[in-house]
Amino acid sequence: MSQLLSLETPDHARPVRLRTERGVFAALDVPPAEHAPTRGTALLVPGFMGSKEDFLPLLPALSADGVRVVAVDGRGQYESADASPDTSYSRDDLAGDLVAVTRCLDAGPVHLLGHSYGGSLARAAVIATGGDPRLWASVTLMNFGPGVVSPWQRERLNLLLSVVESMSLAEIWPFVRSKEESAPEDVERFLEHRWTSNDPRQLAAVAQHMLDETDTTDDLARLPVPVSVISSTPDETWDPDGVERMARQLGAAFVRIEGGGHSPNVHKPAEVARALLDFWLARQGAAVSSRSGG
Repeated sequence: MSQLLSLETPDHARPVRLRTERGVFAALDVPPAEHAPTRGTALLVPGFMGSKEDFLPLLPALSADGVRVVAVDGRGQYESADASPDTSYSRDDLAGDLVAVTRCLDAGPVHLLGHSYGGSLARAAVIATGGDPRLWASVTLMNFGPGVVSPWQRERLNLLLSVVESMSLAEIWPFVRSKEESAPEDVERFLEHRWTSNDPRQLAAVAQHMLDETDTTDDLARLPVPVSVISSTPDETWDPDGVERMARQLGAAFVRIEGGGHSPNVHKPAEVARALLDFWLARQGAAVSSRSGG
């Protein structure tokens, strides 16, 4: 589970409900900071048991450099738990939601960032659309590996699957909450509220997706969309060396961040923001430029 350390949010961040053809999704929409040049739009996708709030530490730096940032809760996740009357949580449906959200933004091609399992959905969405340059300016996979998760993580996922139908999320919470780091009381309350707000069916489905993950690196490599990979260490979910091999196979820009753990967006936000901005702005010709109004 993502371990937030603060809930501090930029003053100009707007909580929104994005009404798409596939349902209504909760998001944070953060425009470029005042007087900053418009440098495109980024769609940030959280991982398993996470939410849009996982990206709060990144928002000030990205906004200050002129990027509009939209961080979204997926179908069944936290404030999008009731996103759609369709209860399908197949990987294809969850990836299709990202396409619908991107079209709803009506901002031209976006820089798509997926963290952890969000990387699986980002990869699937780009592949499903053939890397359509009208949708995607680039895709970044952060702390996401090419295939199955580590044995340690598989054990945890199987344990969750064994109890999620027989126990309430409130009863499961003491077993999934992070005990490695202390967080302020308001953050602890938020994390518990977020967990119990999820749809248990989504949690079960995504846990199974992670157990069944297949390597579609070759499919992504064949597409024209620019790709970057961020790998932070130590990470017990996907082996950082395997992530680096995936990046080489993709011909992707690659950044390794030491000491950020599985969530460098929380623990090393300045380094992550710099890596993202360097990648996005270096490919400004494929991004939404200031000429198109962001």
